[in-house]
Amino acid sequence: MKQIHYNFVNFPVFNIIIMTQRIALLFGGTGLIGKALAEELCKSEQYEKIIVFTRRKAGFIDESKIVNIVVDFDNPDSFSSHIKGDDLFICLGTTIKKAGSVQKMEEIDRNLPVKLAMLAYENGVKRLAVVSSIGANESSTNYYLRIKGEMERSINKIDFETIAVVRPSLLLGERDEKRFGESVSKIFMKVFGLFLFGSLKKYRAIEGRDVAKAMIRILREESGKNTYESDQIQKLAGLK
Repeated sequence: MKQIHYNFVNFPVFNIIIMTQRIALLFGGTGLIGKALAEELCKSEQYEKIIVFTRRKAGFIDESKIVNIVVDFDNPDSFSSHIKGDDLFICLGTTIKKAGSVQKMEEIDRNLPVKLAMLAYENGVKRLAVVSSIGANESSTNYYLRIKGEMERSINKIDFETIAVVRPSLLLGERDEKRFGESVSKIFMKVFGLFLFGSLKKYRAIEGRDVAKAMIRILREESGKNTYESDQIQKLAGLK
């Protein structure tokens, strides 16, 4: 378990403790989970700086540690030199309505996260947490679940010290954009979610902020390559 590092400088009479904090890299910082991640990372004493990459200038509730870099996501190599730090958080995702086609969705939900992960690894980043989806499966006939599954497979091939793939169920929380179908599902899941037990518990809706808290905790406490289903994410966030 690797948390905050303490280096001891020896002197004749006493030791001076130098605390080294981490630098977080965040993609998808304007989405539901990403916004919460930015706020939770700012609260954490584990991190001294959070570099958030966005298409346009973004505003955050707490900007005390945030460095916002505006980039062209269509050309990741153009900003590869900035993808340097300790922990990489990827919360990228879109909808078929916004993307316009399955092909474009593949570029955003699959190709871009894998490319960013590769660039980060080449720059010495040690740990990665990425948001996928419940039911992700590269063999699925559902294009969304297939894309997420293919993304997971490719990222897990990269030799990071730690890889955390999180698969949340339906996300609760306020988005900037309104999704009618999702809003209806949220109402349904809030009512009937409590009746999901055992193997069905992972299908309960989950707060975006709880996903963010779990991602930070995993990179603080865990190592190796692991996939976390929604019920596991809830436990890691401190829920019962």
